[in-house]
Amino acid sequence: MIRVLVVEDDPVAADAHVLYVNRVPGFEAIGRPAHSAAEARRTLDRTPVDLVLLDLHLPDGHGLQLARSLRAAGHPADVIAVTSARDLAVVREGVSLGVVQYVLKPFTFATLRDRLTRYAEFRTAAAEGEATGQDEVDRALAALRAPGPASLPKGLSGPTLERVTRTLRAAPEGLTATAAAEAAGLSRITARRYLEHLVDTARAARSPQYGHVGRPELVYRWLTAAE
Repeated sequence: MIRVLVVEDDPVAADAHVLYVNRVPGFEAIGRPAHSAAEARRTLDRTPVDLVLLDLHLPDGHGLQLARSLRAAGHPADVIAVTSARDLAVVREGVSLGVVQYVLKPFTFATLRDRLTRYAEFRTAAAEGEATGQDEVDRALAALRAPGPASLPKGLSGPTLERVTRTLRAAPEGLTATAAAEAAGLSRITARRYLEHLVDTARAARSPQYGHVGRPELVYRWLTAAE
């Protein structure tokens, strides 16, 4: 069993990440999630941990500062970074500190499951002792590489999908296509196409909103623990 410490300052997101980890065979989230670097250090000092699922934006410092202190202290836990930042300089620094994977927010259970499964494959390969040649080294490292990004339906773009996703996540009460369009700066038709895509991929749900004259409007809500 691979023991995972979830470090995430948002309590709702932290609980969702614990749920995700425990749903992947061979992984177990240990103890309570840590909501700060200080909490994470206290847990790591007293509890054996194999992997840290580490949010990079913590209330008492950057997550990479925590990773750096763990390495300086000789702590063996690997790190999967969880972040909404797209700064490749941060990615490069993380690699030098032993960050084995990056997961960009917002992500689905399927995305994290893929990263954890690949990490488990890497651990298994690396535990087999001395490699017999370059091929075995390459295979072990290849286990950490994520597959290419899944293609979106024709006419949808990644940046616009991210914009609609952020808009919907920021409205826990849900949004109609009209409201989402206004908030995201899109046409209603465009917003609705992206909202329907989120529903089709089980990241959002829709339900009719009654109480108005005429046909009910559809309200879209982000699913926190969606697969």
